Amino acid sequence: MSESPRVAVFRPGDDRIETAVAVLESLDATPVADPMLKIESTGAVPGGNSDYVVFTSKTGIELAVDSGWSPGATTLVSIGPGTTAAANRAGWQVDREPDTYSSAGLVSLLRDEAAGKTVEVARSDHGSPVLLEGLREAGADVTETVLYRLVRPSEAGHSAELAADGDLAAAAFTSSLTVEHFLSAAEERGIRAEALAGLNRAVVGTIGEPTRDTAESLGIAVDVVPDEATFEALATAVVARTKTSDAT
Repeated sequence: MSESPRVAVFRPGDDRIETAVAVLESLDATPVADPMLKIESTGAVPGGNSDYVVFTSKTGIELAVDSGWSPGATTLVSIGPGTTAAANRAGWQVDREPDTYSSAGLVSLLRDEAAGKTVEVARSDHGSPVLLEGLREAGADVTETVLYRLVRPSEAGHSAELAADGDLAAAAFTSSLTVEHFLSAAEERGIRAEALAGLNRAVVGTIGEPTRDTAESLGIAVDVVPDEATFEALATAVVARTKTSDAT
């Protein structure tokens, strides 16, 4: 591999991909920006009468802010530091945030206080059922509001071609859907098997155990899952692993 490892990143094609590119460049890596997620707002907003409103992403916060929604007296719950930071920028106070940034972590956080309460989960159309089912099992009255849909951009997939050709040092997946979209883009190009083989010769990192589980269930060996659920932590760990691989 080259001294500057080529690392594919799949974040949405907005400021997030720009930030990801900047982070990788700061780590002396060569970014391959291949957005695998496009956000389509549904125009929906959370209701105003729930005891708790749960946001699972920065995107959800930003769409709610743009719509003019505010949490009022509800207990505001956030999964992950990026989501909390977006809420803070909007001037909102986050009341609850789990130590483990996952649906299971949030269920664990609220399990002892959710019984008999109304909980609204505001998120994308690809949210895990674990959160809804877990809160209902804890005795909460749960509703889901789909704020946005996540689709694959039609132009996505050049990173799959690079993987198939053995030209990627690493790939940094930030959600299960980015894994699925990467493979569907490879499938469309008729190179799914080759792209999988290329990934399995490279360093693969994921944010969170659910993303790792998805990748491994689809035949991708995962090398890195950082303790901190941020892109910066993922990029740092992935690039460090590529350099370790180069040295052996």
